[in-house]
Amino acid sequence: MSITDPQHRHLATLYSDHHGWLKAWLRGKLGCAADAADLAQDTFLRLLNRDESQAHGLRQPRAYLTRIAQGLVIDHWRRRDVERAYLDALAAMPEAELPSPETRLLIIDTLVRIDAALDALKPRTRQAFLLAQLEGLSGPAIAARLGVSLATVERDLNAAWQQCYRVYFL
Repeated sequence: MSITDPQHRHLATLYSDHHGWLKAWLRGKLGCAADAADLAQDTFLRLLNRDESQAHGLRQPRAYLTRIAQGLVIDHWRRRDVERAYLDALAAMPEAELPSPETRLLIIDTLVRIDAALDALKPRTRQAFLLAQLEGLSGPAIAARLGVSLATVERDLNAAWQQCYRVYFL
């Protein structure tokens, strides 16, 4: 991609006209200049990876950038929450059993992806999946707890596994 390319010139202009404003807006939301700079950059990277016609000729470019950035802020806080919970769990482990820093990052990434997958599920489907995975309940026990049929539980569990697969492997 070249800045002199007419297709991409509008993105360069959008960046130069609004990057500083976006970074300041994000700093107000996050309270951290470094995180704000990272998310501002990620916002423009998202634009580069989208259909360019969406960003061309925007009447309200700041509203468009804000919408993208808000999603990134939500993802940022979600990742922080998952990371904090995981690190709290690690604090209870003996030091000899702690995973390496590289393994920790891989695990946190996996947990964030699973969290996003579960968040996208319908509440009953998520609840059935968590009852199966965290409490070890059987299909009939989940059906009794939720007051639904076994066939419904099986459909919900199948949908949850498919969602986890899509988020993690695709």
